[in-house]
Amino acid sequence: MLRHVTPTHACRRSFVLSVIRRHLATEVQTPSPHSDVPPPGFPSPSSSSPPKRIGPRPRRSPPSRASLPQLPQGFGRNQLLPVSNSTRALLESIVSEFNAPIRYAFAYGSGVFEQDGYDLKDPKKQPMLDFIFAVTHPAHFHSINMHQHRSHYPLSARVFGSDYVARIGDISPGLWFNAYVPMKGVTIKYGVTSVDTLCSDLLNWRSLYMAGRMHKPLRIIKDDARVRLTQQVNLTSAIRAALLCLPETFTPFELFETIAAISYSGDPRMVLPAENKGKVGNIVRKQEQQFTELYHRLVVGLPGVQWPSGASKIYQDVAPQLRASHVQKLPSNLIQRVQARYGGSLKIELDENAYWNKIGGKEDLGRILREEMANIVRRPATIQSLKGIVSAGPSKAIRYSATKISKWWSSR
Repeated sequence: MLRHVTPTHACRRSFVLSVIRRHLATEVQTPSPHSDVPPPGFPSPSSSSPPKRIGPRPRRSPPSRASLPQLPQGFGRNQLLPVSNSTRALLESIVSEFNAPIRYAFAYGSGVFEQDGYDLKDPKKQPMLDFIFAVTHPAHFHSINMHQHRSHYPLSARVFGSDYVARIGDISPGLWFNAYVPMKGVTIKYGVTSVDTLCSDLLNWRSLYMAGRMHKPLRIIKDDARVRLTQQVNLTSAIRAALLCLPETFTPFELFETIAAISYSGDPRMVLPAENKGKVGNIVRKQEQQFTELYHRLVVGLPGVQWPSGASKIYQDVAPQLRASHVQKLPSNLIQRVQARYGGSLKIELDENAYWNKIGGKEDLGRILREEMANIVRRPATIQSLKGIVSAGPSKAIRYSATKISKWWSSR
């Protein structure tokens, strides 16, 4: 039985407008140098004959999507990172193989953007292509996908059905992964989540599992206005958190490394022999151009930050008042944790500004933020690692673990 949770048009419109006012008032709408690259669109249903479907046809998109205010032209174009034509064609052809409805899809990781330690031109060292699909109803998606791609699922999932898969996937951080799937001559791994779960993590950092992955360069394959909006908030939040952890003067590389490290802090794989210890540096060294395209316009749009184009140094005003404004606009889950950490040492004043200025002036604020972001990541990342045994099945889980241990060993 599918669950239907459809917020009213008025509530959703009020929510989105409040998000824009709170988080993005300072964004500079500078045209991207890649403005000639069209955003990933939605294919017209009349442009070609519909593919033959196995199983139930997907329902139409809910009309509530139309209640979203239209985003300004060029909004979030920093998210549309270019890739080679061959990579773009491959990613789009893979996603088009799925008959189940997908609202938002992106590819990420070393299979899309180069990292140190990988040679994308060597067929023997090709990593898996990683995807995340955001859908309206995960159970409905899995029902159709099981008919079309039954071999993608382990035996337990095929026995208990799509409702079982959706219930397991709904456990924090809210994803079901199918791994080691051969498709179009490559091996892929794809996670399925709901648009509501994805947007909640992007806005509030409930788990930082998906939001953290989306702090790094990715390739959007299917776009959605609601996700693009909340992703812009997520990127701005990552900048604010990084600025609070950095000194008055720092390099772009240090900024990107601080942002990229957010999703790995607290991840048990970084402690156990299950991940490359130098992964964060490997990502940033090879992808600094993509990080710059993703973040430069957002950084210079924040008050008190100076980053001239092409400059090797970034300067920020570290006055308590400006730091306090960054703290106040962090995701709600992180703000609550910071307040709890300072609860015993700070008295809430009648003047709210004085209270936040005290937090902004704390010398240990950067350390507290790092610790609390790690605490947010730790539990959902641990649960997802355990869920991987269920979603992948024993043989694939062992194979995946062996690959990760091999990367860890080579990074020692």
